[in-house]
Amino acid sequence: MFQDRILHCKECGNEFPFTADEQKFYAERGFQNEPQRCNPCRNSRKVAVKRARKYFIASCTDCNEDAKIPFEPKPGRPAYCVDCYFKWRLKSRAK
Repeated sequence: MFQDRILHCKECGNEFPFTADEQKFYAERGFQNEPQRCNPCRNSRKVAVKRARKYFIASCTDCNEDAKIPFEPKPGRPAYCVDCYFKWRLKSRAK
């Protein structure tokens, strides 16, 4: 059903393969669009986005340690450090 195809990266213009396995993966996940960037351009874009993200320091709701969070803390809303966040997430999924 799926066949390997060659696509062109919209960043660098180089050709890259869109393999049958990748096409199957995209179809299983319900992705409508095929990739537009080659792996090196995709990875460099991810790194650039991570660097551009602004972080805030807040006191963790559970342990009161400093927590580095990717959103501005609001009064009355909880903010968790990484460890407490995952504990909270496990508890909320168990319910």
